[in-house]
Amino acid sequence: MAVYPLLLDILKYTLSGLGVVYAAFYLAKPYLDRAEKTQLLDYKKSLNAQTLPLKLQAYERVVLFVERVNPANMLVRLNNPAYSAAELHGLIVTELRNEFQHNITQQIYVSSRAWGLVKRVKDDTLSIANNAIKALPENATGLDLAKTILGQLSRLEDNPYDIALSLIRKDLEDLF
Repeated sequence: MAVYPLLLDILKYTLSGLGVVYAAFYLAKPYLDRAEKTQLLDYKKSLNAQTLPLKLQAYERVVLFVERVNPANMLVRLNNPAYSAAELHGLIVTELRNEFQHNITQQIYVSSRAWGLVKRVKDDTLSIANNAIKALPENATGLDLAKTILGQLSRLEDNPYDIALSLIRKDLEDLF
């Protein structure tokens, strides 16, 4: 019968030991939580310091893309009076696709809204060029196509390129 007092003593010491561990844990928990939050903040600061320059560069590239595919700018770059409308249309489509492919990796660093704007600008520009070439006769010149494209842009109530740039700037302001 000497076993029962021994088991009772083991049970008392075990329960009291668990009670001490429990109390110590809940006394130290706020400190541990605060330390964890501090480490997480430090990690986020470090990560942000590394990615912020990349994000800024990506937004620069996105703005440059919008400016380069704006028909008012693109047609000046691709201007050659010897082009037929079909040749100029082919150049516009090629230039648009090349610019997009060149900047496709920027979607990693910009917001999904900003990247959606980039895709929308690309699609709208392609649509404008396709509609303009369809509206012209087969023997039209590149100058005729350029005039038609710029005419379509001028008839738009809001310039999609200006809207895209202002929304991208707003998105960039949200970073800060």
